Amino acid sequence: MNKVYFIRHAKPDFSVHDDLTRPLTDEGRKSSEKLINFFKDKNITKIYSSPYKRSIDTVKGIADAFNLDIELVEDFRERKITDGWIEDFNGFAKSQWEDFNYKLTGGEALKEVQDRNIKALKIILEEHREGDIVIGTHGTALSMIINYFNKEFNYIDFERIKDIMPWVVCIEFDGTNLVIIEELVRSAMY
Repeated sequence: MNKVYFIRHAKPDFSVHDDLTRPLTDEGRKSSEKLINFFKDKNITKIYSSPYKRSIDTVKGIADAFNLDIELVEDFRERKITDGWIEDFNGFAKSQWEDFNYKLTGGEALKEVQDRNIKALKIILEEHREGDIVIGTHGTALSMIINYFNKEFNYIDFERIKDIMPWVVCIEFDGTNLVIIEELVRSAMY
């Protein structure tokens, strides 16, 4: 049995429009520091992250506390929306949830995001049969992982978690088979 703790990054600085380098806000950094205490009694043996700065910075304190390196996994990155910035994110997101193949020019469909995230997750589960794992990720990426295992997780659920940063979800596996999905941390509630 493995527990995989997916951590949706803490609050980012949206004034930085570059997705890869967008940092955390001061509030986001403080929230990330609180995660160290939350994880101190867990059996964390490996830490992975999206290559995006906000995800790496969210799990860095946990990695330092456990004296572990963070292994970057490109496939855990957030979805690419388009080559530019869009103003109507909510309308775009709803269109994608209504049609998992919908995408803008230069962007990714939710089906593509789900496929690459699940592929990466299955590789990790095959490699690590013991110990618990932390994966730093993003709201849409994590939503697609949850939706893969629980088709009832939908746009309404995505809207509910849209502003929860950080958000920790534990998924327990027996090999690559789902045992349970449990929401653990909802931002300021810890």
